[in-house]
Amino acid sequence: MGPQGFCRTRFTAADHYSAHCKPMLMQKRKRPTVMVRAGFVESLIKPITTLGKMPDLKSGIAAFYDESSELWEKMWGEHMHHGYYPKGAPPKSNQQAQVDMIEESLKVAGVSAVRNMVDVGCGIGGSSRYLSRKFGCRSNGITLSPKQAARATAISQAEGFGDKLSFQVADALAQPFESGSFDLVWSMESGEHMPDKRRFVSELARVCVPGGVVIVVTWCHRVLAPGEEALRPEEAALLDRICEAYYLPAWCSVADYKQLFEGNGLVDIQTRDWSEEVSPFWGAVIATALTSEGVTGLLRAGWTTIKGALVMPLMAEGFRRGLIKFNVITGRKSAAPL
Repeated sequence: MGPQGFCRTRFTAADHYSAHCKPMLMQKRKRPTVMVRAGFVESLIKPITTLGKMPDLKSGIAAFYDESSELWEKMWGEHMHHGYYPKGAPPKSNQQAQVDMIEESLKVAGVSAVRNMVDVGCGIGGSSRYLSRKFGCRSNGITLSPKQAARATAISQAEGFGDKLSFQVADALAQPFESGSFDLVWSMESGEHMPDKRRFVSELARVCVPGGVVIVVTWCHRVLAPGEEALRPEEAALLDRICEAYYLPAWCSVADYKQLFEGNGLVDIQTRDWSEEVSPFWGAVIATALTSEGVTGLLRAGWTTIKGALVMPLMAEGFRRGLIKFNVITGRKSAAPL
């Protein structure tokens, strides 16, 4: 893997998804014919997703969440991430599915106690509050969105957390914390926004105390098959439309994340593909957006949020094709030598 394999900042050109993100193995599958038709739809939606787009990635991410977080909280609550819907399980609310996502992630990593955590891409603080209630831990949350940081602080103060929880605007690629500060480094669906995946994982490992745990839950693209140098053009086109709407840089695969974890001295690495377990999520979000309350909220929120809503079917289509994967990657930082 070259030194620029995870640091490309262009997020609208199809050649992002080239050999710069070296894959691990995956069974090669016959190309579904539906992709030809879907590619036509993606080309039609391009003028919409590019309209009014901010050229700077960090500013775009901040503006997207400044604009959309209030509506999300109103419709879905404090947890701004996918829900966990295992096949064959009894019906449950979407909010419970989001809590179950947190619990299942902890289970994969084998986390049973936490003293001090960092919530990377904290949203409005849902994970921090849940984990603080569960473990009695302290949490420092960081986000690029000033409105999210303010809202996370307001909710946490109103719920009596006092100084146990703090939230601030900060860059996950240059965290304002000393090395070895946290026994749990938590990133619930923020990795997809990171333009430099190598630096992202390096920072997660840096702030983790020896013996501590790093958990990354994120969207990835599929692992390329042997001999593939890049995603197929129609796959790249679909991801481009999603990137334009949600301010995402180039994606990578779970195999790439595993390699980065290993390169940063993390051990006991576990990965999971929960694409099937989250498959009902985007249908539920789309259904919510199509309610009278959802439509009214979108119109009030603004154009950036509306664009995000318009590409929701593309996210669902990406999961259906097997192009978009929902992955969990956990690891433990090696204990300092005696």
